[in-house]
Amino acid sequence: MRRPLATAAVSAGMLGLVAPAAAADVAAAAAAATTIVVAQDGSGDVTTVQAAVDAAPAGSTEAVEILIQPGVYREVVKVGRDKPNLSFIGATGEPEDVVITYDNAAGTPKPDGSGTYGTTGSATVTLAGAGFTAESVTFENAFDEQANPEITNRQAVAVKTTADRMVFDDVRFVGNQDTLYLDSPNATTPARVYVHDSWIEGDVDFIFGRATAVIEDSTIKALRRDSDPSGYIVAPSTSSEDRLGFLITDSRLISNAGPDSYFLGRPWRPSSYPTAEPQVVVRESFLGNHIKDDPWTSMSGRDWADGRALEYRNWGPGAEINADRPQLGDEEAASYEVADHLAGDDGWDPTLGR
Repeated sequence: MRRPLATAAVSAGMLGLVAPAAAADVAAAAAAATTIVVAQDGSGDVTTVQAAVDAAPAGSTEAVEILIQPGVYREVVKVGRDKPNLSFIGATGEPEDVVITYDNAAGTPKPDGSGTYGTTGSATVTLAGAGFTAESVTFENAFDEQANPEITNRQAVAVKTTADRMVFDDVRFVGNQDTLYLDSPNATTPARVYVHDSWIEGDVDFIFGRATAVIEDSTIKALRRDSDPSGYIVAPSTSSEDRLGFLITDSRLISNAGPDSYFLGRPWRPSSYPTAEPQVVVRESFLGNHIKDDPWTSMSGRDWADGRALEYRNWGPGAEINADRPQLGDEEAASYEVADHLAGDDGWDPTLGR
């Protein structure tokens, strides 16, 4: 049963306009709520997504639903580690109806003059609370490269995750360079992410990071690039502690770019953890003709073959089999299923109930 917060009390509390006693009432109502409604017209409990996150109880062991009414929410949203088990749910069931967007890039100057945002700081939405889920929502970084030629560091993240047990279902991730950053808290702490029935688009390393992540039954669109004839889809930086990395399965890799214009991926070994062993498997997926015949390439002088880049039973015009495309055998492929990547030590299975 949903128990939304009292709209007037929460809205005033978010604005800091209530007396201490009333503020305490707001906090108590938030702690009791199972659903917090976001509506820009004031008909819900709060008018911004961040206000709903702020109103959610810290350390909750129960799911807290943030139900988002249709609208374009231009804001930077941060879910801290102290806010586990939150769900962002688009109210209409259509991800195009609920858009959370901002337009910072890595090279965008901060308003206070303290430098630029950097890749991590560019994220429209940063998710550090474990057990997060999202459904029927669009996450966008709307940085316009052509309108900002003076900004050369163009990494512009739509979503960055750093927590474990993250689920995205019927979600759109929209951006250009570095759209979806799937990370972990540190090189020795695992973080699992499951993306299902979703849309991911971009042009350079637009699915990247250290997490163990599965992308299943989704569409991955590589955008046409005017500045460079080649693009890159994945850039895993898998920790040496974790031999699984990214799995793309039962998905569709499409593009509005020309033939032979995209690499499937390249290995990312950041200076902060140069021992990374990038791992990715692309299996049983449609590959458009934008995928190069030699689809793996080096990055910063690191050879792709030093990690693991494997395919299995892909199909479509971009699904060649040659010496530059290592393939799994049937027996090997049985060790790279969805459950192998996500079960961990606790047997997590986010596919239950689908």
